Amino acid sequence: MTSASAGESRVEARASSSRLLVLTVAVAVTALVAAAVGLALPAGLPADDPFGGPARFGFAVAVFALAQLARLRFRAAAGAVSITWGEAALIVCLHQVPPGWLPAATLLGVGLAWAGMSLFGDRQPVLETVRIAASLTAATALAVSVTTALGRPLLAAPTPTLALAVVAGAVTYLLASAWLAGVSLTLRNGASLGTVLLAALRGKLLMFVGNVAVGLVVVALVELDPRWLLLLPPPLWLLQQTYRHRLRADQERRSWRAFAEATAALNQLDERGVATAAVSGALTFFQAELVDVDVTRGDGRWRRYRGDAGGQIVDREVGAPDPDEADDRELVRTLAVGATQVGHLRVRFPRSAPPSDRERDAVAAYGDALAAALHDAATHRELRLVTARSSYEAVHDALTGLVNRAAMLSKGDQALRQLAHDHPVALLLLDINQFKEVNDTLGHAAGDQLLRLTANRLGALARAGDLLGRLGGDEFAVLLTSVPVIGDRAAPMAYALRQAREIAERLAAPTEVAGVRMSVEVSVGVVVADAGTADMTELLRRADIAMYQAKEGGGSVAAYDSTRDAASTDQLALLAELREALATDDQLVLALQPAVDLATGAPTGVEALIRWRHPRRGWLSPHDFIRPVENSEQLGTFTRYVLDKALAVAAQWAQEGLDVPISVNLSARSLLDPRLPAEIADALRRHQVPARRLVLEITETVVMSELEVIDEVLATLREMGVQLAVDDFGTGFSSLTFLTRIAVDELKVDRSFVIRMADSPEAAAIVRTTVGLAQELGLRVVAEGVETAEQRSALAELGCTAAQGYHFFKPMPPDKIGAVLGTLLDEARPNIFPLRADDAS
Repeated sequence: MTSASAGESRVEARASSSRLLVLTVAVAVTALVAAAVGLALPAGLPADDPFGGPARFGFAVAVFALAQLARLRFRAAAGAVSITWGEAALIVCLHQVPPGWLPAATLLGVGLAWAGMSLFGDRQPVLETVRIAASLTAATALAVSVTTALGRPLLAAPTPTLALAVVAGAVTYLLASAWLAGVSLTLRNGASLGTVLLAALRGKLLMFVGNVAVGLVVVALVELDPRWLLLLPPPLWLLQQTYRHRLRADQERRSWRAFAEATAALNQLDERGVATAAVSGALTFFQAELVDVDVTRGDGRWRRYRGDAGGQIVDREVGAPDPDEADDRELVRTLAVGATQVGHLRVRFPRSAPPSDRERDAVAAYGDALAAALHDAATHRELRLVTARSSYEAVHDALTGLVNRAAMLSKGDQALRQLAHDHPVALLLLDINQFKEVNDTLGHAAGDQLLRLTANRLGALARAGDLLGRLGGDEFAVLLTSVPVIGDRAAPMAYALRQAREIAERLAAPTEVAGVRMSVEVSVGVVVADAGTADMTELLRRADIAMYQAKEGGGSVAAYDSTRDAASTDQLALLAELREALATDDQLVLALQPAVDLATGAPTGVEALIRWRHPRRGWLSPHDFIRPVENSEQLGTFTRYVLDKALAVAAQWAQEGLDVPISVNLSARSLLDPRLPAEIADALRRHQVPARRLVLEITETVVMSELEVIDEVLATLREMGVQLAVDDFGTGFSSLTFLTRIAVDELKVDRSFVIRMADSPEAAAIVRTTVGLAQELGLRVVAEGVETAEQRSALAELGCTAAQGYHFFKPMPPDKIGAVLGTLLDEARPNIFPLRADDAS
């Protein structure tokens, strides 16, 4: 509890005392006025009254005093509630004493009774005695007003009307006295008025019924024969014991239920939860005015959790508490489990209801349960700390605080899986040069200092999203996941190399280690890959190769060179996974891209591109796996697989009335297989596709080969009617004489020339020359990679007849290409004009 909170509590306490004082004064004034007014009213006694006024007034004082002395008490809502024979005394006095005298008799009788009980037992403050006497006097005055308004009970014969009038007065007395007592407890202890009223009325209900019955019986016996009253003491005593037993049983039942709920709430896993539940439970269970739970920590510090009757709970650091500092209203219990002390429990009871032996036993039992709960919470806290420390040490380097190799691998793989499979990532592997010399010369403590210095500098250079770790020894790794994604394939590597050089330069800044000024030089290996093409183990392997290339080359930074990697485990794994993909029917799928006539918009053909829907790496393009396939024994199986899928699509087009050629890329090594033409012929027969509707795309370097087997394979394919196209035309370093040696049907202008055509005169010249050459030789020309309307217009002006690219269509799945081709043909027919008499277009 802060000083501000303590000050607020003191201010609130003073405000409550002031309000209680105002209430007491107001009720006392009301009682005095009611007593004075009542005494001034006509008595209404008969002239031949055998007892006389003073005797009857004294009788009323005695009856009201006896009714209070025979009280029963129970604890409720942060205070003690007394239930008495007040209603019975009221009914009897309403019949035997002038009604106007009863407020004064109540004031005097109740005041004497409570003063005596305070003097010889309760030690109640004088102000509390005044409040009780005044409250019951006010309640009596109100009850007298209600009764006399309904009838004249003084010395009247018992009748139903009389009974109704006095019962109404008794009910009024009950409600008024309970309400005034509840307001008093609310002002004093902050308890809820509704809770107090319900508790008081629930405890008084049975006794109220008995009081009314006793009062009516006494009135009836007086009228019948007063001597019958001599028989009343034994039944009244038995009735009192019945009340006492009923109250005690009810209170015990509620106490055990509250104790069970309070101790069950202690089942928390942390100190604050246990202590807060303990304070709340003790406030409710003991109906306490204030509860403190002091908890000791392992380092000798103490923390106090305090709650008041208003339900507010605060905590603060305190000094070691003194359990002997307790007054007669407080019970203090040392909390211990065996010989281990865990704290103290302090319960302060209301002044009106000091603790009894029962409360002492209850506090002891509650304290034992609380001690066990606090001990368990402390044990659980230590276990959490040990577990957290072990978990941290399992994934972090003890010297630098960076993640260790195991965590670098697991966290890195997790980061890769969260990225798109084609998103570029970079891994930088750093090794400190001459680290062994530092250890040998300056000692291992200096080496550790150098490692911590390097880790701190790397941490300052790392960007959001980067993963930094120490792999062991003097090796550090940085995984860059925020590599810029732009169209240029070389951009990610350029970015990673810039980052590596910046790190090497920053680390080389002079520093002091073990009193020696030195510069930390590092060798950095850099590898860049798409997130879905390699895991962290493979990236680290490649980066390690690059790092040793940097050391051997004498520079600080080197990029991974696959040509110097004799054992690419990733390629081996990829080939094994491809074998599984070829055995299924849902991983290798076609993506089809139409080529369109630039004049009419009609489709001139469709290129079949293969994509790999890898279950772990995601979508892979041919760039990611074609080269390893071409260098493996699986090339033949892969080629047959792609041809089979392409011809199946072409056969489906024939059923839909679409006569459009389909193009398939053919690897250079495939042409070395003399069985290839027979396999293609068999596939054409199985799918019932004419050979002219199959276009095989080969590269310029293949056609330039002078191997006899290639010439034979190409010649056989031409004889079958299969069309041939030269892909990526213009990118080779050959002459054009191969076009006179090998007959082809189509030239495809490489996209690099099309993209640079508007800005590069050389690229435009190549496109123009290719189109002119094709026209001279009677070949088709298809421009690849057309992405803008300007490129389309420029190609049309140069005489290019067909093109393909994102400007027209992106590659699409087979189930969508048929509708697109049909639409193109329908829209293009009005633009197709007959050129010869045979209607050939």
